[in-house]
Amino acid sequence: MTTPTLMTLVDLAQQQPTDVGTTGVRDWILNNIIPLLLLVVALLVLWLGGGKGDNAGVMRRLGGVIVALGIIGLAVTTNAGEGIGRWIAGLFTGG
Repeated sequence: MTTPTLMTLVDLAQQQPTDVGTTGVRDWILNNIIPLLLLVVALLVLWLGGGKGDNAGVMRRLGGVIVALGIIGLAVTTNAGEGIGRWIAGLFTGG
């Protein structure tokens, strides 16, 4: 095992710091965790409600899942809230 020399430490100190962010983690969650959770929720809803013939209960739960997907979509989309606000305002103002 070699020990770093003084010159190596000086070179490391003079390097520019790298940018640290959460973009990679965010992309990984969006590409992996969310589809897996949706699959699990869909299977549970179908298994719990569909097996008993409770189709109305399945549709109520499905409505909740759709609302949750809308909230997730707003959370991960840049400037989505502004666009939706303009659309809702346009419904009332005719513009």
